[in-house]
Amino acid sequence: MSTIYNRPEELFMAQLSPLLKQATPVVVDHGEGAYLYDVDGRRHLDFTAGIGVTSTGHCHPKVVAAAREQIGKLVHGQYTTVMHQPLLKLVERLGDVLPAGLDSLFFANSGSEAVEAALRLSRQATGRPNVIVFQGGFHGRTVATATMTTSGTRFSAGISPLMGGVHVAPFPYAYHYGWDEQTATKFCLRELDYLFATVSAPSETAAFVVEPVLGEGGYVPANTEFLRGLRERADEHGILLVIDEIQTGFGRTGRFWGHDHFDVRPDVVTIAKGLASGFPLSGIAASQELMAKAYPGSQGGTYGGNAVSCAAALATLDVIEEEGLVANAAARGQQLLEGARLIGDKTPQIGDVRGLGLLVGSEFTTADGKPDNATAQAAQQEAARRGLLMLTCGAYMNVVRMIPPLVVSAEQIDDALAIWSETVAAVTK
Repeated sequence: MSTIYNRPEELFMAQLSPLLKQATPVVVDHGEGAYLYDVDGRRHLDFTAGIGVTSTGHCHPKVVAAAREQIGKLVHGQYTTVMHQPLLKLVERLGDVLPAGLDSLFFANSGSEAVEAALRLSRQATGRPNVIVFQGGFHGRTVATATMTTSGTRFSAGISPLMGGVHVAPFPYAYHYGWDEQTATKFCLRELDYLFATVSAPSETAAFVVEPVLGEGGYVPANTEFLRGLRERADEHGILLVIDEIQTGFGRTGRFWGHDHFDVRPDVVTIAKGLASGFPLSGIAASQELMAKAYPGSQGGTYGGNAVSCAAALATLDVIEEEGLVANAAARGQQLLEGARLIGDKTPQIGDVRGLGLLVGSEFTTADGKPDNATAQAAQQEAARRGLLMLTCGAYMNVVRMIPPLVVSAEQIDDALAIWSETVAAVTK
């Protein structure tokens, strides 16, 4: 009998929600670098990186040491009550890598919270009600951020009414449209102008919120012409350009920020995932001038800027710099993309292979060009059985994505490509 609730233990067993669907059958014992080891001792190449989170690999010694040391000093110092050294040091350290002019930071825990903070700042600073997001974007799972998410209906179905004031413009996903990139880009900018004329007047639009590479939407990079077009319209109409760097930041794309590839200046960036190598930490960065336009008391939270997470983030930034991980992501990303394209070229069921840095997606389609979810899912599962862990994404979940940690080696990329080649051959024969 339970001594607390006075009931037979055999009648009560807590379980995880059945809505949590596991992408792989692996039960992990420990991780090291690019590998996960399961409870049976089998080694798996982890090309999920916790959905782009474990940027320095699993349990990097420097990150582990920083977290251990901090746990012995202070675990939680609520940062609107007291201030602590890891947070102050992190603010200073981020000043070395943030886009020019973005010198004011607010910290939270999750990507969704960061996007909501950017949304709140944009509306309060401009006094305008509307935001424009882009087709295929993923920004979170809260009601507000699910409203802003169009990478799949699974994130917003069944929770209506959703938040008002969110309008959707097309993203230059050239393969989806069946066009070249330039044609897709011109179409998207023309449709954005049409949206201004028909749905959300510029004077009513607070912000554009855009990912430099669609994440959950299928690993589709933006391009310079498109993002420059957003910047020009933002400047013309007093609209803020919010770039969601939650999955693309901290070296993931082979530049420190995803938008660095496209020569564009953001007004706000949202950050999370790779910032703290697996410890929960997110935030937004903007200029002091812009941040000061939000309402007093509109930013806060119990766990934001956690001391252990901040210590881990400081160590993460050190490792990224000391080990040249941004350059490694560029080189290994090129190797991965070229290898995946060679496999795709030999596989009629793979319609497109694309990516940027260590974000590479292979899109499966049928002979008549329709999304092939079944083969993509079969490939992802077969690869897991062979020791390569990956995820799927895209509106139809027909894109298999590779997201290795930034510490991945050339040999590990070769090993993954060999497994992927064997996997694709097995599921498409």
